[in-house]
Amino acid sequence: MGSPLSFVHPKTQKPLLRLDNGYLDASSGQVFQILSGIPRFCIVDNYSESFGYQWNQFARTQIDSYCASTQSESRFYLETGWAPCDLSTATVLEVGSGAGRFSEVFLRTTTGFLHSVDYSSAVDANLRNNYQYSERLQLSQASIYELPYADNTFDRVFCLGVLQHIPSFSDGVSALIAKAKPGGEIVVDFYPVNGWWTKLHAKYLLRPFTKRLPKPLLLRLIRQNIVWMLLLSDALCYFRLSILTRFIPITDVRLIPESLSPLERREWAVMDTFDCFSPEFDNPQSLRDVVKMFTRHGCAISFAGLVQHESGIATVVRAVKQHSQSDSQVPS
Repeated sequence: MGSPLSFVHPKTQKPLLRLDNGYLDASSGQVFQILSGIPRFCIVDNYSESFGYQWNQFARTQIDSYCASTQSESRFYLETGWAPCDLSTATVLEVGSGAGRFSEVFLRTTTGFLHSVDYSSAVDANLRNNYQYSERLQLSQASIYELPYADNTFDRVFCLGVLQHIPSFSDGVSALIAKAKPGGEIVVDFYPVNGWWTKLHAKYLLRPFTKRLPKPLLLRLIRQNIVWMLLLSDALCYFRLSILTRFIPITDVRLIPESLSPLERREWAVMDTFDCFSPEFDNPQSLRDVVKMFTRHGCAISFAGLVQHESGIATVVRAVKQHSQSDSQVPS
């Protein structure tokens, strides 16, 4: 089993001094507070507020050990291509943990130590869900662009379900690469651009309005309408008219695990629909462009394509860092 790494200043990379209530940057006097047992290296209220609200509302919906599922474990290992035995001895960073669905998979299936970061208050849900593994979990709240770890540190870095929801996708890729060691592997997935019709979809047509609604109101509207939307979506799929479901303001129900009970399925649909319409950012990318982002920063691509897992098909890039960030950094 590994051990926690020392935190550094997210901007200057200078070591921080541990205090009873936080971490001190001796040169500036700045203190990063520890709240509810979690160090906070960013402004607590930020553009990821919707995810903090979402994952504290649906804290256990996607956690395998709480819903008798294997879909998170399937997605994690098929997308990364990693083996539990390798992760048990590696230095691993998770960026964008949410409520801890993949944190739980890592901690349950390996004996390794996980360093996990999220920009939202979802870190609180992660801690509650994975408290039993707290000796092997170092959680912090921080931006992907200002991570509290030294560059060239990690053997493995993974970021699943996150990059499309940040302001600059390419800057996010650069930030992930910076934290990997030379020879370390970075794995990401993202929403793909499949053609001009990608944004001809209820999600993109309505998001300019729905993302500005108060989150409790948006969630209430989805709950009030989820039954008829599920019925209509199921009917269109049954009659092989699934192409029309893109105009219903609901998640793609075909991607909801079939093993769920009707009640669990409805709750999953509410959660995923909220996830579609609430985030501040939703920036799908072409696979070719994401590959270029990695290669510009001196990475070798070990895989780029589609991965089939229990809960759907993901667009994935796996890359190996060839040089230190200072050697390979180029303008993006």
